[in-house]
Amino acid sequence: MQDIHQIRTALAYVPRYLEFQHGYHPYVGTQIAVRIDGELELNQAFGFADMEEQTQLTVDHLFRIASHSKTFAGVACMQLVEAGKLRLDDTVSTWVPELAESEMAGVTVREVLGHGSGMIRDGEDSTWWTLAKPFPDRAELIEVIRSSGKVLERNENFKYSNIAYSLIGLIVEAASGKGFREYCIDHIVGPLGLVNTGPDLDEARIDNYASGHSSRAYGASRRVIEHIDTMAESSATGFYSTAAELTDYFQAHLDGDDRLLNEDSKRQMRQVQWQIEEKWGYGLGLSITKVGKRTYYGHGGGYPGHITMSKFDPKRNLSISVLTNSIDGPASAICDAVLSLIDIAQTGEAKTESRPTKELSGYEGRFAGLWGVFDVVNLGGRLYMVDPVVGPPVGEPAELEVVSDTELRLVAGAGSIALKEPLKYTFEDGRAVEIWGPGGLRSVPIEDFELPERVKRPE
Repeated sequence: MQDIHQIRTALAYVPRYLEFQHGYHPYVGTQIAVRIDGELELNQAFGFADMEEQTQLTVDHLFRIASHSKTFAGVACMQLVEAGKLRLDDTVSTWVPELAESEMAGVTVREVLGHGSGMIRDGEDSTWWTLAKPFPDRAELIEVIRSSGKVLERNENFKYSNIAYSLIGLIVEAASGKGFREYCIDHIVGPLGLVNTGPDLDEARIDNYASGHSSRAYGASRRVIEHIDTMAESSATGFYSTAAELTDYFQAHLDGDDRLLNEDSKRQMRQVQWQIEEKWGYGLGLSITKVGKRTYYGHGGGYPGHITMSKFDPKRNLSISVLTNSIDGPASAICDAVLSLIDIAQTGEAKTESRPTKELSGYEGRFAGLWGVFDVVNLGGRLYMVDPVVGPPVGEPAELEVVSDTELRLVAGAGSIALKEPLKYTFEDGRAVEIWGPGGLRSVPIEDFELPERVKRPE
């Protein structure tokens, strides 16, 4: 049984870590949520919903979550399989007769869900992704598949395809007798009680959306990117949500939760169809990744001006979602950084004994010197020195041993270059005002730090 208190020590540090990251690696805004055993343990927002208007981002702003939509499409298919209305080995032309004479006619639903169809990613002219033209409607989508759909043979290689997943929307419509959007509202969003999640742009709530923003890669200033409906590509990229609601949605993918699917369907979605890299594979509508020694399921997304990532861990009943509203937003890196912090808090490889939080809180803080900044953090009842500049994800923290009321010592990790050397504290009125070490250098709380105007040579 996991110790939720250990995890909470890591989550308590996350806001401080992300506030620093937000200033040091400037991106626009971030929503983050973590849910464990159904309980929302973290739900925070940083930065701006709209940089031009200087609107502060909140946890209630809506984000376009792009390819997260593929997980909803996968759930819809598996629900229809459970209901006996669809088979994973049905060919796409069974449900979309307009494709009967095309090169894609024999592709199966399973192959589409696992990105093994060999279908073109976005078409030969996909400038809807730059908002230069509308996303395709049903007729335009079918024409793309008929005219330029085939790139590889079926199951020749993993071939990620938004066009293929857009086709899933048409299949769900044909098998269910409902439009894809209506089906998802009635059978996924509604049963979970989600009020801030939907299958595509809701014009009636346009003021509730976080604005998308361009990258800083081509200039220091950013431009706001407008939202548009994704038309026939809703099943590939249309959904919107919040970080908190996404963590609830992904809790429904965990074992023992029957709100959306039975256990067999969930196992099939998590079964690896393609092992693409050592730490990345793909199931049926779910990306499968490794962070450290743990395996996670979920999906990322990239909509113009939004980069997003969500993952869940069936072994710890944990789900996490990170949503950013700029094209260069580090959603995946932040997600992995938080999961790494949680792993450190739960580690069984620590060199020191776990202690109560009240015994460690006086040592904690953010300290600065001429050579940089470091945090002293309680993770799982042990103290670590964390470099908030590195990452995300976090670098290897240095574990610290409590020697006395005024002294810590480096015992493992990134600080091994100063292994066994002390950090000596000076306290005034219970507040740490100075640290000597590691390496004999002096640091002070970051709010007290001042850069010298000029470093003089000694006389």
